[in-house]
Formats: sequence, structure tokens, C-alpha cells
Amino acid sequence: MNKGKVLVIGSNATRIEIQGGGTGPTGQYLNETVVPAMALFEAGYDVVLATPDGTRPHIDPVSDVAQHFDGDEAALQRGRAFFSDNPGMKHVRTLRSVIDEGLEGYAGVFVPGGQAPVVDLMQNADLGEILRHFHKSGKPTAFLCHGPIASLAALPQAKEYRAALISGDLGKASELAKAWQYAGYKMTVFSASEEKPIEEQILHGKLYFNMPDALRIAGGDVTTTPVDFSPHVVEDRELITGQNPRSDHPLAEKLIEALDRATVSA
Repeated sequence: MNKGKVLVIGSNATRIEIQGGGTGPTGQYLNETVVPAMALFEAGYDVVLATPDGTRPHIDPVSDVAQHFDGDEAALQRGRAFFSDNPGMKHVRTLRSVIDEGLEGYAGVFVPGGQAPVVDLMQNADLGEILRHFHKSGKPTAFLCHGPIASLAALPQAKEYRAALISGDLGKASELAKAWQYAGYKMTVFSASEEKPIEEQILHGKLYFNMPDALRIAGGDVTTTPVDFSPHVVEDRELITGQNPRSDHPLAEKLIEALDRATVSA
């Protein structure tokens, strides 16, 4: 039985700014994308993948390994096949086309991580419009790992907010963050300590801001686990957030439960 459609929002970013100038490689994490999407599909929901420019998200090569699938090579292969062959994953839409077609037909929305959303999604006006719709409708809205940073797209001046974070003008950022729709919500996101090995081993440089601070300045009630890479999911009203790649399965479970509750009550 088809229970409805869930919008999965991907990033088109392939590089991310690092302090001192220049950029490092980035992308979207495979497991964070396909584990929840596969769970949704198996639970009876169709998934529709959309990105800012309508092209497939760039999968970060560091995520395309069995380690991120609990060391299970067969699970990795199933994830690759789903991303490659599932119609919802294969036929990518633009965010704008999804808006123009009408958001009312979607039961929920999900944004996976990898660092890529920090580059484009957190300042994308179309995503902001989408998130404001789902917030107003009270429909399940899920973000995973770095994905919660994309919630800042709902700010009226999201681009300016991101620029203020990069310039280190936290006073200006605080001013620009007023009236954020998720202010006061309990949430989680990839922690500063979890970011360190990526900065050291992959980016070879430091990011301009860390994810918890970016959400706290905007008014988010952010918690992260004391043990890095421990699964952690927070649910508050329509918002469901997962901290890190290992939170993929628990977040999927919470999202499906929320969608099923909404379907029953509709």
C-alpha cells in the first residue's frame, strides 16, 4: 500500500570553504541518503529526490564504503543499487519544480548530511520556502548529521546569516537569526569534536564555523552526545534530527513513526 510521498532533498556541492582561503572536497553521504530512503520505501512511502539544480547529488567517496553500513559489504551494495536504480532517486527534480508542482502532496521531508548542505542548502531560498511550508503544515521534517544546518535556509536572510558566520560577526548573525521558525526547538547536529578528524584528515583545514554553534546562535536548543559517533536522535514537534552517520537507522525509525502517526490522524 502506498502511504504517500516523502521529499528527499540533496545537495549539489562538491567543495567547502576552509579558513585561510581555498576549499576542501565535500559531498553528500551515501548511507545517510539511502538508509532512511530505503526504510521509507520499504515502509510504503515513495521517495522523490530533489536538488537545487536538478542534478544528482555528489556522493562523498569517504562515505561509499562498507564501514558506513555497519561493515556489511552486501548492505553497501544494496545502498548503491537503490541510489542508482530506484525511480525516486534516479529521476532528480529541481527544488523549484517541486514547489511549482505543489508541496501539499508530500507527507514529509528529509535532508541527509555529509558536509555538502553547509555550502548550498543552508542558504538556498527554494529550500527555505519548502521548509516554511512543512513547518506551517506541521508535517514531519527530518535532518541527519550536517543536514540540520540546512534548516537555516528558512531564515528570511539565510545567505547573509551564513556570510556573517564565515566572517565571524556573531552579533550580526544573531540579529539576522531573529524569527527563525525552529528557535527554541530541541535538536542535534554533527558535533565540533566529530568534525575534527574530517578537518584534519580530509579537508586539511578548519571550517569557518561549527554546526552546533550555527544552530545555537539562531536559537536552537542543541544537544550532542559526550561520546563521538554515538547514535543520537532528537524529536521535537514536527522536527526530527540525527547527530551523525551512525544515527541513520534510528532517525529513519523516528521519521517513519511520525509519518505513520500523521497518516492515521489525517
